Amino acid sequence: MDDPPHFLRTLFDKAVEVADPMRSLAAHLPPKPAGRVVVIGAGKASARMAEAVEAAWGPCEGLVITRYGYARPCQGIEIVEAAHPVPDQAGAEATARMLALLQGLGEGDFVLALISGGASALLIAPVEGVTLAEKQAVNAALLASGAPIDRMNTLRKHLSRVKGGQLAAAAYPARMLALMISDVPGDDPAFIGSGPTVGDASTADDARAVLDRWQVAVPASVRAALSRPTGVIAPGDIRLSRTENRIYAAPAQSLAAAAEMARAQGCEVRLLGDALEGEARDVAADMARQALAIRAGLAPGAAPVLLLSGGELTVTRTGEGVGGPNAEFCLALAIALNGAPGIHALACDTDGVDGAAEVAGALIGPETLARARAAGIDPLAALARNDAHGFFGAVGGQVVTGPTLTNVNDFRAILIQA
Repeated sequence: MDDPPHFLRTLFDKAVEVADPMRSLAAHLPPKPAGRVVVIGAGKASARMAEAVEAAWGPCEGLVITRYGYARPCQGIEIVEAAHPVPDQAGAEATARMLALLQGLGEGDFVLALISGGASALLIAPVEGVTLAEKQAVNAALLASGAPIDRMNTLRKHLSRVKGGQLAAAAYPARMLALMISDVPGDDPAFIGSGPTVGDASTADDARAVLDRWQVAVPASVRAALSRPTGVIAPGDIRLSRTENRIYAAPAQSLAAAAEMARAQGCEVRLLGDALEGEARDVAADMARQALAIRAGLAPGAAPVLLLSGGELTVTRTGEGVGGPNAEFCLALAIALNGAPGIHALACDTDGVDGAAEVAGALIGPETLARARAAGIDPLAALARNDAHGFFGAVGGQVVTGPTLTNVNDFRAILIQA
């Protein structure tokens, strides 16, 4: 407790460690089936998941798509790197090859699908009439819209030939087990990576409603595509009858591990939930009020209080800065706390990437605003232009991890000391 930033970073590292596929995936694998086994996957953790599979099963046939810089050495499974969060040609070509790999499989064949957050961008196969460039424009507009992840993924499904159960349908009648790492609030498998192995009851009308509700500007071809029947697979479709979907790692497990570590250090831990959503700056303002109220009630010498939460916050981008939801949360929190003594906080994405920046998130403390003033930086102006990463890059406080090889969503910890 003498070094709150180090303590908070240790808690975050523990949360990431618990979700490492090399530690957790093997226990959920069945014995390697006889006959042909094909491993496919997509997401920021998928290459690490493939590495864990081969550590248990030995060399396997297959193809997995991960983010640039997130590849891992595999013996038989091919690892392809592609762009995230906006898809690219490499992802489109790899997705086409994955679909070809599934063609012609029979009832005696087995497919292991490895799905984690990021698969929505990495598995890219636009519907007929929509080009890759147009799909890229839709993704970029969605990311700036402030729409929650489940609504974004509803739209993505109806513009895809692989999402919304269509990847599983392509493997039918082979048997499929999909192992997933959840990065979505509520852990609904239908929204992890836009549910490529999970049926979906939404309609094109629901997808168009996302465009209208969040005022997402899209090319005319996208509107036209959403006026036609889409390929999203209904939950009761026979082509999904041989697929089992299983979430084996989720935010709640990581928060629980961090909470256990904090209690061992003498903290009173208050879990605020693993599925928080909302605009990052609004959630920050609410948590600042909670933290200040708690500190006001702490008697001298009382045990520190730790507020822990997960979920996925959003940023409605109106400025030209680079600021993911975790950094923007921290900047807004620092402003709301206004240098209150005894309160430190960390907010990071467990995949090591906050928004479009190669930064996991940020740390703040009572001195954050003073450092900004000394450097001639206006926190309110930085927040107004959505430049939280630029702010913390200039005043200190960035948390840079590099690829963590997992993804169980955001991790927020606020330490309140008497």
